[in-house]
This record gives sequence, C-alpha cells and structure tokens, in this order.
Amino acid sequence: MASKCVHKGCGKVFTDPEEECVYHPGPPVFHEGQKGWKCCKPRVLTFDEFLAIPPCTTGKHSTVDDTPAEAEKKPAETTTVLPERPAPAAAPQPAEPPRPAVSPAVAVPPPGAEAPAPESEDDDPSLEIPANASCRRRGCNATYDPSISRDEEKCLHHPGQPIFHEGSKGWSCCKRRVLEFDEFMKIPGCKEKTRHLFVGKGKPAGEEKVEDVRNDFYQTPSSVIASLYLKKIDKAAAKVEFSSNSIDFDLPTSDNKRFKKTWNLFAPIDPEKSQFKVLGTKLELTLVKADGTSWPVLRSDDKWTGERIQVGRAGRV
Repeated sequence: MASKCVHKGCGKVFTDPEEECVYHPGPPVFHEGQKGWKCCKPRVLTFDEFLAIPPCTTGKHSTVDDTPAEAEKKPAETTTVLPERPAPAAAPQPAEPPRPAVSPAVAVPPPGAEAPAPESEDDDPSLEIPANASCRRRGCNATYDPSISRDEEKCLHHPGQPIFHEGSKGWSCCKRRVLEFDEFMKIPGCKEKTRHLFVGKGKPAGEEKVEDVRNDFYQTPSSVIASLYLKKIDKAAAKVEFSSNSIDFDLPTSDNKRFKKTWNLFAPIDPEKSQFKVLGTKLELTLVKADGTSWPVLRSDDKWTGERIQVGRAGRV
C-alpha cells in the first residue's frame, strides 16, 4: 500500500519502507526575516527559497513525524514582594488623546529583495507529468493520479504570500493565523481552481542567460563576505576567478541557466586568500581586503547610499 512520507523536505509517496529518504530532521527556524532549518546552516529571505533548501539528512521514509519540538522556555522564577504603604495621591493628570489603532505588521522584504517569479498558471500539454508529482501551488500538495481526468481535478491553494509576525503564521489571502509551523503548512487553501499545476511551462530551447542576481554583503576589518542568490548552481562546473580588483563568474545551474559576468570591486583584494563556496540557494564569497578599507558598496559601479558603515570597535569621544 502506498503511503506519503511526513518527513520535512521529503513528502514522497512510497511503497517500500526501506527506500532511502532525504529530509530535514530539525524544526524550521524563522528569525528577523531569515528562514532556515535548525539541522543545517543555510539561511534565506523568501519563503520559496526556504522551501528549496536541500535536505541535509538521509534515512528511511516514515508516516510518523519524529521532528523534535522546540524546547519549552522555563517560566521565570517568582519572588515574594512585601506590600508597600500606599503613596499619597498625585494630582490628576490630563487624559492623553486616544492613539490611532495600528494594523498588524506584514512581513516586508528587505531592500534589494526580489519578488518571487510568478508561477505558470497551467501545465504545458506537451510535457509528460512524472509519477507521484506534487502540485506546485502553495497549500495544495496534491499528488498526480493518472486515473482522474485533468478536468475533474480541484486545486485548493493559497494565491497569496506567507506572513510571519510576532510568532503567528498565516497567508495574506485569508485570515486564519496559527502559532506552529506544522499547523501553518496544514492551513487549507482559500481559492479553488480546476486542474493542478504539476510541471508548469516547458523550458525554452537552449541555455537561459541570467543577466543579474540579487546580492548583499557585510564586512569585518579584514574581509568582505558577499552572497549572490542563484538557485541550483552546478558545483562541479562553477567557476569563480579572483583578481586584485575584479571577480569573473561563470555559474551554470542544473535547470539550464547560466550567470556569466565580471564584477569590478570597490577596493582591491588579495586574490590568493579569497575564496568561495556553493550553497543550496546562493554563492558565498569571502574577499580578503588588501588594504583594510571600509567598503560602502560592493562593486565600483554600485550607487552609494551615503550611509557610513562602521568597521571594528568605535573609538571614545
């Protein structure tokens, strides 16, 4: 009998309990806009990037969710306080004018963050749907059943964006809010559409050129740590060449894309000591400064914001 694996990051339908399963054994972590898993290190900004983080552990499929729960916080110790004598009544103060109601905050992407690309509305009829394919629309996760006519499929999904605010979790397209991530993933969709989305549109013939990628950086007195956000980089074929004042990128991906460009840097680096590593959703650079200069921008042609970035310990005034 076929069963669906409940391990986070897997979700496959299986018949052999000894089949290999790749999944996340730890709970999700959401902190100050960053998203990731407690069991591994990648941290991303958007929910789609979070769902694309590759699983980090290999085991067996399961129908029982054995993800450890977050440790409960111990209640603060209480101390007995003796009652104090009542203070003399103060002169009445004029009442403050009522403050306007504040609407709940919605998570806003940081500056420079790209909105996720719109998903295809329908499957390409010329493409074959693989067995056990899952619907790509958020909140649906239905599995392809070839015995059901495509015109009889009912896709109940969330067309909006996920919202995480002060511990509550929900979708911008409906009102329900929950506290636990597992409950959030089970919130039923609020919009119905005929036919699921299993494969989307076909890929264009030939390799797709990526013109630019989102990036950010932070720095220490001796180095600059920069991130280029590009999914599914082919580690074996990726090429990054450092020179004193520039970096040459040639980054092919497993989904037939390629980012190829030269970046001229704001200040010189030590090319021999600088290095890079490919992660699940990005390329991370560690650039060793040649002269210890503070970098207000990453590339020489980036627009200055006028913000002065402090490096190291500030001196006393």
